[in-house]
Parts: sequence; structure tokens; C-alpha cells
Amino acid sequence: MKRRDFLKVSATGAAVTAVASPAIAQSSPEIKWRMTSSFPKSLDTLYGGSEYFAKQVAEMTDNKFQIQVFPAGEIVPGLQALDATSNGTIEMSHTVSYYYVGKDPTFAIYASVPFGLNARQQNSWWYQGGGMELGNEFFKKFGVIAFPCGNTGTQMGGWFRKEIKTVADLSGLKFRIGGIAGQVLQKVGVVPQQLAGGDIYPALEKGTIDAAEWVGPYDDEKLGFQKVAKYYYYPGFWEGGPTVHAFCNLEKWNSLPKNYQAIVNNATANANTWMAARYDMQNPAALKRLVAGGTQLRPFTNEVLEACLKATNELWTEISAKNPDFKKSIEAMQAYRSDQYLWWQVAEYTFDSFMIRSRTRG
Repeated sequence: MKRRDFLKVSATGAAVTAVASPAIAQSSPEIKWRMTSSFPKSLDTLYGGSEYFAKQVAEMTDNKFQIQVFPAGEIVPGLQALDATSNGTIEMSHTVSYYYVGKDPTFAIYASVPFGLNARQQNSWWYQGGGMELGNEFFKKFGVIAFPCGNTGTQMGGWFRKEIKTVADLSGLKFRIGGIAGQVLQKVGVVPQQLAGGDIYPALEKGTIDAAEWVGPYDDEKLGFQKVAKYYYYPGFWEGGPTVHAFCNLEKWNSLPKNYQAIVNNATANANTWMAARYDMQNPAALKRLVAGGTQLRPFTNEVLEACLKATNELWTEISAKNPDFKKSIEAMQAYRSDQYLWWQVAEYTFDSFMIRSRTRG
């Protein structure tokens, strides 16, 4: 190459670099946000999902976009996480939308409702079945946008001081249960109590409540419920696959560069998978330890399940009659659920049922 041609090429390259660097810098500004969790640090998987998300964002932006995570109570109480995001006190929150059914029962549908979707179906509906569009259309009314950022899988039915064999056994039972599931159980005689995670153990220990549900074996063991209640029921039919969302203040979200928005989308999806996988790894060993320690596993009877399903369908009809948002969302979810289980009964359920029966054959 001739010297003058080389210099010409070099000069052109330098010019491109000079133009590109400021452009990259402008699209990757240094941003510091705060995220409040609804959960204590001690729940390393549930709370850990928010830390995993924040770490992913930092790594994907070379630490230019940093999100500091705070456990429940440090900025606001756990059950006020969404409010703090909505009013702009903080930029983001990591919480479960069914905590906010007091504002509107529609919130519950995008986390989990009784006899709703399992974890895979919940993700499928959100990402591919129109759930995201419907959900964020609703959440926009509260000034936030939502991203799935964790899932526990189907939860346990909770810890009881006495056995529950019939619907009559539920009458007058003071049961810690969150959100809209409490309204369903109220129809069959339960007295629902909504308590944050850290308040459940002392209430159960003192007898202020008769029973409590939280998540599943791993978290429940960490919280010590097996020390104050003997019977452990399953399944948590009100939480077949509860989504934990990362909520972002909508104004703050719209101010982000497009590449940062894409990074948040990817980081929440990673955390969503991480949490579900981690619970699937942790729960079997925890359940073995609980049973070895004297915990009595019990299934809810068909009588109880049928009564609760009937109560659930009645409640949906009542709410839908006066809440168009709820009606639109619950009907969409139910239609999706119907098609999902049409398919699941063919392959997934048949395969899983056979494998469960043959598990101990070696």
C-alpha cells in the first residue's frame, strides 16, 4: 500500500472512531437506581431473584447501570413496594402483584389466582399468549410497567395446627393467606389474615393465627414453621405458578435508552428462570428434612378442593360483574388455561404420571 493511501485510510478510521465513541457514550450513560423488595434478605432465593437481576444489569452495562436492592422495610414496608414505585419514591420494586388486590383484584391475575396457571403456563401466557400486553395495559393505570422476575412453581398449601379433612374443618380457621385467595377461602368459612413474611412465625407461635402458608419446603423451613405447626398440606391450589414481578416506574422506564430497556428485559427473564430452577433444586432436600423431623404431609381432600373451586368460580362471576378490567383479564387467562390443559393432558401429564409411578423402581 502506498504511504499516502495508508495515511488516507488511517485518517478515515480515526474519524469513524471519533464519531462512534461519543455515540456509544451517549447510549450508555451512568445511571443509578434503587429497587425495593417485598421480601427479607433471609429468603435467599425469593429475595435473591432481585439481587441476581441487578447483578445481570450491572454486568451487561459494564457497571454503568447500577440498581441497588433494598430488603423489605429499609425504604418502605414489604407490602408497599408497588406504591413506592408508582409514586416515584423509588424507580423499581420486586414484589408479587396479588398483594395489591385491595387497589384492584385484577392485580392478582398476573401473579397467580386460585386454580389458575402453573409456572410454565404463566410464562407462556405472559410472553407468547397476550398476557404481557393485557397486563401492562392494566398496570399503566398505576404508572408502572411489569417484567416477570421469578417464579416459585406450585406452592404448598400451608401449615396447620390440626388436620383438615372436611370443609367444616375450615370454619372459623384464622389462616394467613395473601390477596384474592383469602376472599375465596372466606367463602368456605376461613378467616383470612394478610401478614408479611417476617410476621408469620410469631403470629403462628402465639396462636394469633391457626394456620399459615408461605411458599414451599425450602423457604418454609428457613422461617421455622415446622416448629409451631405439625401438619403440612398440599397443593397450594391458589398459587399454581406465581410470578414475582419487577415493576418499574413508567416515567423512569421511558427515560431509559433503548439498549438499557433491552438489558432490563433480558435480565428479568434471566432472573425469572434462575428463581424457578433454584427452587426446583432446593425443595426436594428441604422436604426430606422436614418429614424426617416429624412434619406430617397431608393432601387436601377432594371435598375441600371441589368446594374451593366452586367458591372461586362464584367469586370471579361476582367481581367480573362490576370490574371490566378483571373480567377481560380473567376470561383471557381461563381461555388460555383451557387450551393449555388440553395439551398437557396428552403429553406432559401422561409422561410425568408414569415417571412418578416408576420413580422407586430404580
